[in-house]
Amino acid sequence: MFRFLPKKISFNDTIEDSEKHLIQLKGVVKAFKTEAGDFLALKNVNLSIGIGEFVGVIGKSGSGKSTLINMITGIDRPTRGEVFVANNPIHRLNENRMAQWRGLNMGIVFQFFQLLPILTVIENVMLPMDFCNLYNPRQRKEKAIQALAMVGIAEQANKLPSQLSGGEQQRVAIARALANDPPIIMADEPTGNLDSKTSAIVFEVFEKLVASGKTIVMVTHDADLAKKVTRTIIIADGKIIEEFLTKTFPALTQSQLVWTTSKLKTLKFAQGSSIINQYEPAENFYIVTKGEADVWVKTKSGKDYHVDHLKRGDYFGGICLIRGCPSLTTVRADSKGALEVATLDKDSFDQFVKVSPATREIIQKTSDQRYQSLYDLIEENNHVDPSLA
Repeated sequence: MFRFLPKKISFNDTIEDSEKHLIQLKGVVKAFKTEAGDFLALKNVNLSIGIGEFVGVIGKSGSGKSTLINMITGIDRPTRGEVFVANNPIHRLNENRMAQWRGLNMGIVFQFFQLLPILTVIENVMLPMDFCNLYNPRQRKEKAIQALAMVGIAEQANKLPSQLSGGEQQRVAIARALANDPPIIMADEPTGNLDSKTSAIVFEVFEKLVASGKTIVMVTHDADLAKKVTRTIIIADGKIIEEFLTKTFPALTQSQLVWTTSKLKTLKFAQGSSIINQYEPAENFYIVTKGEADVWVKTKSGKDYHVDHLKRGDYFGGICLIRGCPSLTTVRADSKGALEVATLDKDSFDQFVKVSPATREIIQKTSDQRYQSLYDLIEENNHVDPSLA
């Protein structure tokens, strides 16, 4: 039987050092019943968010952004799949325990503030402490003032929400989310009703919170703000689109991005290990998603000759898939750490470049440049194995 006592997240004993995943969604599906049948708001979503990340979630209206947030906060439950926060299976908690756990570990900021109009600012901020029965009355007041000071609005503590501007009310909502010092802040369109100047102020508050160690997941429609977070998650038609795809291949349409995401597989390699080896048949297309890699050519004498260094967003393997030749180089994870890559098999890659001629052109151009560089290297250095030519 699953038993659970709500408590504050302890990073020392709940998260494995090797992964550092604070939030994990595994195969999450969310279906809503409608007169026309089941509507799938989320479709087999897999997502990992690390400690201290500032993640922006963007997408069109109806794409599944708010549903995704509701899965993580436990406000709603998945139809299928699992949701873990600090290894706690929150999808299995009943409403009572979920509310208690959420009160200790998550601060939630809504688009429409959700402040109680009959309570003062400081009383609104003290509500989470009252709910979780944390601290004595004097401590609650002190901590509420501290939270308000953190967002630069302590002087408004004794006013009613109706006496504040929209931006000030949102800062009160953020202070309330911080009241119990939760490690995670979830924000659903927190700047949606604010002007650009006030939005920037609220965003600065979030940046300071991340710098202090908080993890923030923020749904936003503001493209400028989305560019400033440390990581962007794009959701379309209930599916997560991998961020690196949109940055590496900007010519892909939304439907092409969704299709490509569904075909990608993630592989991990230990530091120094080989991903592809020179002369072996080309079988996959690779995009670096985490870590770095080095490209080598083996000399005739058996020594490795360093050709290139690959970072996040760089890709390899396309030159030989397009030309139909064996691998011209060896690619290894560098010596600093593990490497993570997203891969497309040959059939998926062929379809990938077929449906997007602009993307094929980009890959072809990059491949031609790399092929020419290798050829020049061969010409200029007799010690490189001539069979590469």
